[in-house]
Amino acid sequence: MSGIYIHIPFCKQACHYCDFHFSTSMGKKETMIAALIKELELRRDEAADKEIETIYFGGGTPSVLRIDELNGLIEAVYANYRVASNPEITLEANPDDLSRSKLIALSESKLNRLSIGIQSFDDKDLKLMNRAHSAVEAERSLALATRYFENISIDLIYGIPGMSVEQWEANIAKALSFDIPHISSYALTVEPKTALANFIKKGLINNVDDEQSQVHFYKLCDTLEENGFENYEISNFARPGFYSKNNTAYWQQKRYIGIGPSAHSFDGIRRSWNVSNNPKYIIAIEKEVLPMETEVLSIRDRYNEYVMTGLRTVWGVSFSKVEADFGGKYKDYLQKQAERYLKEGLLHGQDNKLFTTKKGRFLADGIVSDLFMVNLG
Repeated sequence: MSGIYIHIPFCKQACHYCDFHFSTSMGKKETMIAALIKELELRRDEAADKEIETIYFGGGTPSVLRIDELNGLIEAVYANYRVASNPEITLEANPDDLSRSKLIALSESKLNRLSIGIQSFDDKDLKLMNRAHSAVEAERSLALATRYFENISIDLIYGIPGMSVEQWEANIAKALSFDIPHISSYALTVEPKTALANFIKKGLINNVDDEQSQVHFYKLCDTLEENGFENYEISNFARPGFYSKNNTAYWQQKRYIGIGPSAHSFDGIRRSWNVSNNPKYIIAIEKEVLPMETEVLSIRDRYNEYVMTGLRTVWGVSFSKVEADFGGKYKDYLQKQAERYLKEGLLHGQDNKLFTTKKGRFLADGIVSDLFMVNLG
């Protein structure tokens, strides 16, 4: 299978924690959309022998586009690629963009999945993060969205400075009250050069407390699993049958084509990424030049990526696959490095595979770094 990711680099305003590529100026929106369509045309040969099973609009904030603009991009995919009969087509959306009329129009398009950036149902948290919506808008958008879409995911952020366990529990309970089938939840992280990092440096906001984030994470896991959700990837929870096909393809290292400024692509051996600059991207595409850099992944790189993505998921890391794809020395190294974490109960082995335990999930990034191969070719 293969997927297409389309990066829409526009937002109404900048969230304090975000370091993704976007612009708050919509002046070049039509020109950008024309460039996205042109890039789709220029790169169609990359998937000539592949069926497109997922189309994902990310950003930025794709829901700032009009329905005709979104439909034009979807039509360009269908015109240039072989699309599966029942693809997953996801739109990331902010609550303040989801009016009743917009949701009706979206439901009448080929879009069949919404990923709504709720982040919190608490106005204090939303103000701290500089989100464009209020708690009332968050609830209103979900109440409306569930009338028109069955396949809905929401984003929630935990570990926000000042957020108590009780407040986090209230967030989770509110999300569950809408009976949605998928929740993606992430710890607030302080990225360099963001407004949040600057506020913390100046002492205007307390720093993120990792211990509090860990408490929030395990509360999230327990509550969602008690309510029928499966934690199929560390930050992602779904009811049976509602795993994100787009995200699953990424974690299983399947091929995808990234369209738009800053978008990344992967073909199994090479990883490439477009320039993170809207004017430079548009100028290059208008000249029919792909503004991208490419890196050919070594065996070591591919092993490290497989371990990193696999250990975050319910599919784990297969010793047999490591040996077949990368060689015996990699399998031996993995087994040796994993011993400590197996003894500590942070990893467990089953069916010749390696998995994180519930205790080890929150610590997965640190564990993975110890399993990386750093000194062999």
